[in-house]
Amino acid sequence: MKSTPVRSRVRRAALALSAVAALTLGTTATATTNGAAAAPAPAKQGPTSVAYIEVNNNSMLNAGKYTLADGGGNVFDVAVIFAANINYDTGTKSAYLHFNENVQRVLDNAATQIRPLQQQGIKVVLSVLGNHQGAGFANFPSQQAASAFAKQLSDAVAEYGLDGIDFDDEYAEYGTNGTGQPNDSSFVHLVTALRANMPDKIISLYNIGPAASRLSYGGVDVSTDFDYAWNPYYGTWQVPRIALPKSKLSPAAVEIGRTSRSTSADLARRTVAEGYGVYLTYNLDGGDRSADVSAFTRELYGSEAVYTP
Repeated sequence: MKSTPVRSRVRRAALALSAVAALTLGTTATATTNGAAAAPAPAKQGPTSVAYIEVNNNSMLNAGKYTLADGGGNVFDVAVIFAANINYDTGTKSAYLHFNENVQRVLDNAATQIRPLQQQGIKVVLSVLGNHQGAGFANFPSQQAASAFAKQLSDAVAEYGLDGIDFDDEYAEYGTNGTGQPNDSSFVHLVTALRANMPDKIISLYNIGPAASRLSYGGVDVSTDFDYAWNPYYGTWQVPRIALPKSKLSPAAVEIGRTSRSTSADLARRTVAEGYGVYLTYNLDGGDRSADVSAFTRELYGSEAVYTP
């Protein structure tokens, strides 16, 4: 039986991406924050915790509001901006990277929305998602087309001072606008080019969609180009089928506020017991979620979580 993702997404009408508009809206995030850099939180022992944040509704800064009562380390190690889109230009018949107004606002205001997290020691990654236009990671018609999109991604990482890219192959609606169906070479070419462009940045995989099952082509396997891969089904345990060590995988996935605390705790306990190195969470909002967060931090790190508004 085909599984259905439990991710709940709120969509807003998107504005066309324009370099001119980006410059008009404000300075880009290549500038650093004024004043002395904040000291990063103390190091912690245990799995890497990841927080997807729906920026249509919530602030990226939420990821920095949780620390461990024991030791003061950050609860979350990676904060994911959810989400940019892969769109399709019917005139040029090519894919392009698109930011809706909420994502663009975060990027344009990186000095106040992204740098504070990075100064705490939290990595900030941009997730990229299909947008019902037929363009996806799995249907680039040529290596050249895949490489062109990879350059758009790496350019955005450089321009806005991000720590990497997350691939989420949902909602592409392959075939729309006369686009092609998924092929075996597309995602391999895309990931290969992106890794070449940014050898020291994070590339992560939300393990879903046609791209996630097409990681090898022509003798090239891009599995090891990923830093992390995680289960896309919240409230469940599912080991991603990708050739990465356990330290880079999250079989556990929880939606904060919707996955029960007992399930979150059970999944965290299993993560530690089975030696996996990542724990994925989704939809961290602006409320005090310390009780929900503590449910898994007790198991992952032996500590309660403290919320600081």
